[in-house]
Amino acid sequence: LFSKNTLTHSAVQRCKLSYSDLTPYAADESMKYRSPLVSRYASKEMAYNFSDRKKFTTWRRLWIYLAKAEKALGLPITDAQVLEMESHAEDIDFAMAADEERKLRHDVMAHVHTFAHCCPTAAPIIHLGATSCYVGDNTDLIMLRDGFDILLPKLARVIDRLANFAEKYADLPTLGFTHYQPAQLTTVGKRACLWLQDLAMDMRNLQRARDDLRFRGVKGTTGTQASFLQLFQGDHDKVEELDRMVTEMAGFKKAYLVTGQTYSRKVDVDCLSSLASLGATVHKICTDIRLLANLKEIEEPFEKEQIGSSAMPYKRNPMRAERCCSLARHLVALMSDPLQTASVQWLERTLDDSANRRISLPESFLTADIILSTLQNITEGLVVYPKVIERHIRHELPFMATENIIMAMVKAGGNRQDCHEKIRVLSQEAAAVVKQEGGDNDLLARVQRDPYFAPILDQLDALLDPKTFIGRAPQQVARFLSEEVRPLLEPYKAKMDVKIELEL
Repeated sequence: LFSKNTLTHSAVQRCKLSYSDLTPYAADESMKYRSPLVSRYASKEMAYNFSDRKKFTTWRRLWIYLAKAEKALGLPITDAQVLEMESHAEDIDFAMAADEERKLRHDVMAHVHTFAHCCPTAAPIIHLGATSCYVGDNTDLIMLRDGFDILLPKLARVIDRLANFAEKYADLPTLGFTHYQPAQLTTVGKRACLWLQDLAMDMRNLQRARDDLRFRGVKGTTGTQASFLQLFQGDHDKVEELDRMVTEMAGFKKAYLVTGQTYSRKVDVDCLSSLASLGATVHKICTDIRLLANLKEIEEPFEKEQIGSSAMPYKRNPMRAERCCSLARHLVALMSDPLQTASVQWLERTLDDSANRRISLPESFLTADIILSTLQNITEGLVVYPKVIERHIRHELPFMATENIIMAMVKAGGNRQDCHEKIRVLSQEAAAVVKQEGGDNDLLARVQRDPYFAPILDQLDALLDPKTFIGRAPQQVARFLSEEVRPLLEPYKAKMDVKIELEL
């Protein structure tokens, strides 16, 4: 706004901007707010799934399905009318539709008029017997279904990449953390399996939510199908067959048997809750990666010319993981919209759901799409630094090995209580060096210098081998991947080779 040949800074300060001021710049997209979900991050396929082009061509196809089914069941609709509608399914005059909506204040009727304008022969039978929710709700259900079909292979690829990572590092010891304090050792691969377990739950939840979706179908203004019963002169069988035929043409196996004017908004709750749960999983995973990056044990991919900080050139900030966390919070927060919307729907329907759903449904799927693409990029390039991990283990392991040292001394003929007291005193001295002097953990050296432990000095290396502290972690990884993870990915084998390159 403040560049040359545009509005002056003082004009903005005086708040005298008007539509006429901006008219010369209307064609400049930089003058309009654009959701960064689409302009910066989302995939082309998900952006298209919720686009006006997809939405309104779907409306036209639904009108074509309705006309075909009504014709097949005996209503006076001609082949010429159906062919005319089919020939104009894609060529939407969006400017005309916008003008019509400004005039009529009704989006569906604006598009009925726009479709009728290019289909004069079919005009009398477009939308015959239907209500606005016939196209509105059914299109939403199609978009939800297709949205899940975009997300599920992406989630499968994330799981696949992490499974490969877990397998590769199944037996690499690393410090475990509880309360973000060093705890018993685990392995890098076992920790990745904790992430995988949550993602596998999300995979099942998304698949179930997708499979549970039904079509609203042909239900009329309050869900009673009264208008269609009138069209077919009281023939209930034909009305049911109409519903079945249109449902099948739209690619659904079932329609909801009862609806009001809309399908139950609890369906939106079910869909978005599975996405919000995915958001919680991704936030946890990426928070873990950020914590490990601080320890320099694991890093997300960092490109050759990437800049971590404008002020501190040495920094390698985990910006991808941070982006995932940021967007995952948004995804979780969106869950409140369908919950509140479902709770305030009056009787057979109220329109206060409409504007909210135009935002919350697309944004949930767009956000989920972005975090999965970003997480796939992260998991395809995760870098592990074994030497740093080893150094951290060496720093803490002497404390963790004290129980093993006590047991070895008892086996060599020592007294358990005496040994415990010796170890306690030496541990406190070593801890003071670490905490008060900033030195290294020298407990092992203290044990080696103390004559009391002479009977087991030749066993110390074995007692301090990190792999003796990881329990069954490698075996757990192998079994988990074999029995739970790999079978889950079988339906997506043909879609595993897609690699993600982030533009930003």
